[in-house]
Amino acid sequence: MDSNTAEDSMLSKLHLATTNLHTILQASVDMETDLGEMDKRFYTLMETLSTTSKTVAPLQSLAMSTKTLDTRINRAVSPALKLLESFKLSESLQNRILKLSSKLPTKKTPEERLPHLVKYVDCVDRLNSAINSIAEDCEPAIQRLQEVVEFLSRTKAADQYRTLRLRETLVTLKALYETEVDAMQYEGLLDQALLNLQDEYEGMLSRLRHVNMVEMKEKGLDLEVSDLGSELEVEALRRISETLARNDCLDICIDIFVKVRYRRAAKALMRLNPDYLRTYSPEEINEMEWETLETAITLWFQHFELAVKTVLVSEKNLCKQVLGGIMEGLIWVECFVKIADKIMAVFFRFGEGVARSSKEPQKLFKLLDMFDSMEKIKGDFSDIFEGEAGADICTRFRELEKLLVHASCKVFWEFGLQIEGNQDGLPPPQDGSVPKLVRYAVNYLKYLASDNYSLAMAKVLRTEQIWKAGFLSRPESDENLLKDAVTNIMEAIQRNIEAKKSRYRDKVLPHIFMMNTYWYIYMRTRNSELGKLLGEKWLKKKYKTLAEESAYLYQKQSWAPLVRFLEKEEVNPQNRDAVVTLVRGNLDAFMKGIDDNSQRHRSCYNIADADLRQQIKEAIVKLIVPAYASFLHWHSSILRVKSFLAPDSICELLDQIFDGKGGGVEGKAQAGEEGKRKFRRREFKSQGSHELTVNGTE
Repeated sequence: MDSNTAEDSMLSKLHLATTNLHTILQASVDMETDLGEMDKRFYTLMETLSTTSKTVAPLQSLAMSTKTLDTRINRAVSPALKLLESFKLSESLQNRILKLSSKLPTKKTPEERLPHLVKYVDCVDRLNSAINSIAEDCEPAIQRLQEVVEFLSRTKAADQYRTLRLRETLVTLKALYETEVDAMQYEGLLDQALLNLQDEYEGMLSRLRHVNMVEMKEKGLDLEVSDLGSELEVEALRRISETLARNDCLDICIDIFVKVRYRRAAKALMRLNPDYLRTYSPEEINEMEWETLETAITLWFQHFELAVKTVLVSEKNLCKQVLGGIMEGLIWVECFVKIADKIMAVFFRFGEGVARSSKEPQKLFKLLDMFDSMEKIKGDFSDIFEGEAGADICTRFRELEKLLVHASCKVFWEFGLQIEGNQDGLPPPQDGSVPKLVRYAVNYLKYLASDNYSLAMAKVLRTEQIWKAGFLSRPESDENLLKDAVTNIMEAIQRNIEAKKSRYRDKVLPHIFMMNTYWYIYMRTRNSELGKLLGEKWLKKKYKTLAEESAYLYQKQSWAPLVRFLEKEEVNPQNRDAVVTLVRGNLDAFMKGIDDNSQRHRSCYNIADADLRQQIKEAIVKLIVPAYASFLHWHSSILRVKSFLAPDSICELLDQIFDGKGGGVEGKAQAGEEGKRKFRRREFKSQGSHELTVNGTE
């Protein structure tokens, strides 16, 4: 039972599968029939499309030709349209420029004129751009039209009338390009506008003036760097400069700027009346009076500093503000240097003339002033003329400094040679006073050792030593260099004194001469910058000691012999008369010696220094008066019959000799008759029993 049921189920499934398979096969047959019908319809459609394609092919070719022609025409028309717009803009800008130009003269004040001028410059810039655009676009537009005309002529794509009109347009555009565009660039309104801008540029630059330095100095105001022009003026000048540069007028712009600003800077300095700058050759400078030259040199370094620190700094700032935007800032520096070079050349020329002129001693201080002034502004000068453009001016600055260093050293060393060689050509003073050359030399060195000149002189000496020995050398300190140099001059002075001493014939005068001169040197140098430089110990050893030695020799040569007449004589009753005669003879000789010394001091001996004269007098009094008093006291017993000068009277005589009134050749006329009588020995008169006391009082 169970097996039959299973078989029935299997048969049912097989029957169902057969039915499904039959259905599928029938569907495949039907689909194959439908596909056959579709193939027939497809073949029919393909035949239709082929026929249609053959019909449409000529139209497609015509459309492609039309599209190609449209592209060529657009390529030709677009530049032409752009060119037309540029022409319209150019015409509009020209009308605006004419309008602004007509109103410009009516603007009188800078506040009204400058904004109007800036608008004018802006229109000129825009017109220049429009004309440049026309010049650039015209040739491509002509080329494109040429291509279209050739294409139409070759392909006959357009009718003959249209092709002819296009060809006429091409010819007109070519003629316009060949004539009008060049005229617009170089001969039209743009050219006239640029000429107007050049005039405005020159006028504005001329109106920018420096402050009146003379008036400011008279009012006691400090001179400072001033701005040359307001912001609006500088902006207008900058715009004009850039506009001229863009229009191939850069050379003209530079010429105008340099010419006008040099004239303005020079005129600012001319207010200082630097007429001395017209004399610059060494020969001309040698012929100048010293006072005139001294004043000129003083003005030179004052004006030199003003030119560098005020006038040229202002000019440099203006150059940078106005021309700094041209050629990436490469032009303005060269323009400034051109302006400054003409001004500095005049100052350099005068300084070089002074440095190359004759080397008189008094020029040293002015040469040092010039050198010191250049040293003080060296940093400012280097900053102002920095870079390659200012290299030549900086080189000339250094060359002038070298000339001043060499000239200063040469003047100084030649001064020492002149002293040592006694080139003053004068004999020693007849009265034994201090020679003028020594006075001049000592005061000269004192002035040189002062704070005003010691640093500059030391730097000059050090600079020269470095140049001679090389920059790798180790020069001495400035103080030692100056000390050694001054010491050499002092030793030359001493050798000059020793040479003059030997020319005296009088035995006493050389000692007076040496005493006066060495005392003068010592007293004039001690307690001064020169004394500090040389050292007190050195001065005492070299000059005070020599002065004291000369004073001792003077006393020994002139006064000591008189003391020998006052030696004591033993009185022997047996030869009393002979002793009396001898004593009286010695006393007469003593008085005659005093009289002779008095005459010599009045006629040819001169001790000018009051302090030295007082010391000498005190020494002579100590030498003479005690000996004289002792002589009178010792011989009072044999001299009682006569009256002689008392010791106090001898003091008075010595006072008269050393009071400064009768000393030297110049003092002859100052001694009166009464003074002469006091210098003479009194006549011996009989006074009875009148005696002289021991202390010399009657």
